[in-house]
Amino acid sequence: MDFLLNDEQRMIQDLAREFVDREIIPVAAKADQDQHFPLEVHRKALELGLLNLELPTEFGGAGLGALEVALVTEQLCRGCLGIGAALSISALAAEPILVAGNAEQQKTYFSRLTAGEFASFALTEPSAGSDVAALRTVAKRVDGGYLLSGSKIWISNASLASLMVVFAKTDVSAGHKGITAFVVERNAPGLSVGEPLGKLGQRAAPVCEVFFEQVFVPESSRLGQEGEGFSIAMRTFDRSRPMAAAFALGVIQRSLDESLAYAKERRSMGKAILEHQAVGHKLAEMRMKLEAARLLTYQSAWLADQGRPNTSECAMAKAFACDAAMWAASEAIQVFGGMGYSTEYPVEKLFRDAKVLQIYEGTSEIQRNIILRELTR
Repeated sequence: MDFLLNDEQRMIQDLAREFVDREIIPVAAKADQDQHFPLEVHRKALELGLLNLELPTEFGGAGLGALEVALVTEQLCRGCLGIGAALSISALAAEPILVAGNAEQQKTYFSRLTAGEFASFALTEPSAGSDVAALRTVAKRVDGGYLLSGSKIWISNASLASLMVVFAKTDVSAGHKGITAFVVERNAPGLSVGEPLGKLGQRAAPVCEVFFEQVFVPESSRLGQEGEGFSIAMRTFDRSRPMAAAFALGVIQRSLDESLAYAKERRSMGKAILEHQAVGHKLAEMRMKLEAARLLTYQSAWLADQGRPNTSECAMAKAFACDAAMWAASEAIQVFGGMGYSTEYPVEKLFRDAKVLQIYEGTSEIQRNIILRELTR
């Protein structure tokens, strides 16, 4: 087995690392404080080729795989989980189009993304998070298309997006088999987006409610066939969860970096606190969890790139990495002591940002359900 990155992968990883140090870390605290996504960072990342990595080259993408996306995403989220997540959401929205879109749909929508437009992935509803089959947004067939009625919540980048991948019920009596996926234009009559929601962490990444009041969607904007939406969403998650796990890798790496630097400088009882075993063991544990999470994440991404089943591996990577990120951020505050609770240092932000990793794209509990289901097949 070869665990080494190739030259191209190391190059794009280094490019992302340098970009983060130069463009994201200096603005992260203010973006968090102002609850504002810095569009200039998006423009520079786009120009540098750090976005749209998985999109086909014929549409301006890089034609790379899930592993390269994970490498870049880890670095972006090392700089700021909010900014990194916002930069990555269009890739999540692109996955259903990669999975189920026809050639014309891919050409139309991917060309817009590579030109710099944003897209959102609209699945979650007030009464349907982990239970996707409980969706209440309805798509009623009419001449030439469908009318969408309902609402979504916690939709990332909805205030920025010009198009959304929306999941709705075309058959309300069929449970998850009645869900269908559509690409919906942000400016479609009847579609409205609420103000960005206030939240604990990832405050630089806007999330909003989205409302559909008899929104017409042409049949040409449907992804796949009626009733295939649940399958499309699950196939999307098998490809996107390595990216979500990579979000967590960035948090763990930053928690370790900040803790190590502080533990070398802060002195107590006549020596650097790094030399106190109680502190040193925290750093050693962070490193162990980081490497274990990284291997799980890279493996799940590699399997996706090979076209191999990776449902269980994705669930393990996502659950382990996100739980480890929450733990590492908490331990980083402990290493800093009272100063860790202060906004003067970045570890309190890491702690706030990390929590939602255990919730979105499938909670840590749901990931364990998936692992158990795969074990008992």
